[in-house]
Amino acid sequence: MVLTIDVGNTNTVLGLFRGEDLVWKIRLKSTDRTSDEWWILLREFLDGVEGGIISSVVPTISGELRRFFRERLNLDPIFVAPGIKTGLPILYDPPTAVGADRIANAVGGKAKYGTPLIIVDFGTAITFDVLSHRGEYLGGLIFPGIKTSSQALYARAAKLPQVEFKEKKGAIGRNTADSIEKGLFLGFKSMVDGTIRAIKEEVGDCSVVGTGGEGGEISRASQEIQFYDENLTLHGLRIIYELNR
Repeated sequence: MVLTIDVGNTNTVLGLFRGEDLVWKIRLKSTDRTSDEWWILLREFLDGVEGGIISSVVPTISGELRRFFRERLNLDPIFVAPGIKTGLPILYDPPTAVGADRIANAVGGKAKYGTPLIIVDFGTAITFDVLSHRGEYLGGLIFPGIKTSSQALYARAAKLPQVEFKEKKGAIGRNTADSIEKGLFLGFKSMVDGTIRAIKEEVGDCSVVGTGGEGGEISRASQEIQFYDENLTLHGLRIIYELNR
């Protein structure tokens, strides 16, 4: 089995693959853990692991995960980093600046949904990644994420309550909490759909897939997102692992 790990600024998602099948997954808060702490958390799930791959945007977590693989599994994990084989021509400037998670999304999206393709990943930031009809990574956009924006509003406005992000019907709030909830939902839904339409004006018609732990409600309500694939990043990591094993 292959252990895939996607380390984001807010959450770390781990998945075990048997062949092409995701057989186990866990989502944890991204925080500094020692190699021993990783072992205590994961040891009951790791029988049969023969390889691993990591995409990470948090260097301190990356180092301890490398130690964990070496000390506890006697393996050298593959890191999604410059020079790794992806099968993906990258037209970004410079190519090395594309985040590891965005590369994994692009590889997974290309394999599962074909090209041209727009991938919308809902995390700490909302990222849009665009693949051409030739399968090239063209670039994309980065927006503040849903929770990032909601928490910033709560932190900077003394009289506004903190609310949960959820799907809301209608456009007019009837109290303060309802106004914030509807503002967040309608605002992000409109931003996502408007951005996708603007991208399509540049590159033509595309398939569109949403991913990321915060993306389910927006993806289901969106007029432009056709698919929601919460595990797209992990599937992309598995494919990259196979290309580099």
